[in-house]
Amino acid sequence: MKITHLTTTAVSLPLAEPLGNATATIRQLSCIVVDLGTDEGLRGENLIFTIRPEQVKLLDAMVHVLSDAVIGLDPDDTGAFWADAWRRINFIGFTGVSIMGISAIDGAMWDLRAKRAGLSISRMLGRCRETIPAYASGGLWLTQDIPALVRQAEGFVAQGFKAMKLRLAGRIEVDLPRVKAVRAAIGSEIALMVDANQVLDADAAIRLGDALAPFDIAWFEEPVPAHALEASAKVANALRIPIASGENEYTRYGFRRMIEAGAASILMPDLQRVGGVTEFARVGALAASFDLPISSHLFPEMSLQLLAHVPTAHSLEYMDWFAPLYQEKIDLIDGLARVPDAPGWAMALDRAAIRCYSL
Repeated sequence: MKITHLTTTAVSLPLAEPLGNATATIRQLSCIVVDLGTDEGLRGENLIFTIRPEQVKLLDAMVHVLSDAVIGLDPDDTGAFWADAWRRINFIGFTGVSIMGISAIDGAMWDLRAKRAGLSISRMLGRCRETIPAYASGGLWLTQDIPALVRQAEGFVAQGFKAMKLRLAGRIEVDLPRVKAVRAAIGSEIALMVDANQVLDADAAIRLGDALAPFDIAWFEEPVPAHALEASAKVANALRIPIASGENEYTRYGFRRMIEAGAASILMPDLQRVGGVTEFARVGALAASFDLPISSHLFPEMSLQLLAHVPTAHSLEYMDWFAPLYQEKIDLIDGLARVPDAPGWAMALDRAAIRCYSL
């Protein structure tokens, strides 16, 4: 079997209402659906996205720039593709959109090779577990007032979630009442994570972390800019709250630097930024060698397959952003996400929905 062609489809997926964190207000998801076809008629698929519509053309162009690295390969040659693509991006750099292009094609190749084998991607990689704890991340935004936060937090508990994440403004006078209200609403048995979305410096993050400590915070996510590893390490050393970070890191090299700096105690690779299935698995092995837990960032339908493989998997970030584009829904029972077992990604894109939302 040989890969004979690559096609992309741009998709605009509107959100029901704007969502706000400390750095952006999100109104729509601009996606690129990547399809790899073969001489035997089998198709592999993948999805990447941006929250800024003007960037979707850039994502699409990067995927096509790398198409020559995959056409003609056997679907099993994921390692060969990754190495060749890595050489091809040398001049433009090993982070950013170039890695997203690699991720897009790499994931479609893994979907292909797993479908040919009749296995899910997690079975191809080697599965460690059948379920993953999921935390509710599709709410508790800065755009919501305290009564709305309380109602939604109580709703997450009613749905069976044992953990949820609240976005912070990065100001004690704003964040403390919101955290206090949510903790009171959900009780002491539910894990509460907080996310500052990189808006603080180290000293401010330490002050805020100290103020939040009485509320039993499960982790403090991205308290400082993602590139400021020394600052993140300073916060991690000063607080008893675990620091979670990594969604803005690229490839195993970025995560190696994070680990060496002591910047976080929970790593959070993002499928499209880390480098796809191939590199996510490498980061998982790296984390396991240091006994560091991994939680996914976005892409829950696909991240389930990777977390099922990673020995130190911690939790799945559950958001329903991409759910309208899939035929199946994630199976959640009492806060646990079941890892599906159909061939490939094990959750297929809905082609009618893709046509409906295509640009």
